[in-house]
Amino acid sequence: MGHREDLLAGAKRCLLEKGYARTTARDIVAASGTNLASIGYHYGSKNALMAEALFAATSDWGDDAEQALAAVLPDGAGRRQHFETGWTVIIDLFQKHRALWSAQMEAVLLADRDSALREFFATSWPESSTGLIALLNGVPAEEVTEEQRRVFGSLYMTLLGGLLLQQQLEHYPVPDGRDLAQAMAWISGADTP
Repeated sequence: MGHREDLLAGAKRCLLEKGYARTTARDIVAASGTNLASIGYHYGSKNALMAEALFAATSDWGDDAEQALAAVLPDGAGRRQHFETGWTVIIDLFQKHRALWSAQMEAVLLADRDSALREFFATSWPESSTGLIALLNGVPAEEVTEEQRRVFGSLYMTLLGGLLLQQQLEHYPVPDGRDLAQAMAWISGADTP
């Protein structure tokens, strides 16, 4: 690996061990075996590197979720079963990736005062929401339309954020995929409580 890749690996490690805000440039350098000048040369700033590390760690989680869903979802699953099983897998993976989600929530809160972070979240939104739609609707990512991204993407990102908050608080009951699917059926009138 070159310095660029070493820096990214070190930043990901620091992100998961120390969190977003508590990671310093010196921490990244120590974890990557590089030097301070490498951060500016390859990424422009520590914040840009940390945003890239956050995106890479989230992509790793997405791969993990995709594999976990493929292992439990039966062939020919319908839309509701895909939704229900997909959310159950996502919720089950929250604990395994708790450090990532803590760092993600921390970064979201910091984005209010950090234009680079706001820009990062704005540019990563389409890929993130497309990944969730593909996972939860059982469609290939390349077939997700702008309208689906606008409607499903917004709903799924809202659900994800709320579930993460509930999970982080630990004592708040977190619904499972079946609960979410049932709630959606009641809201749509397809089923009654």
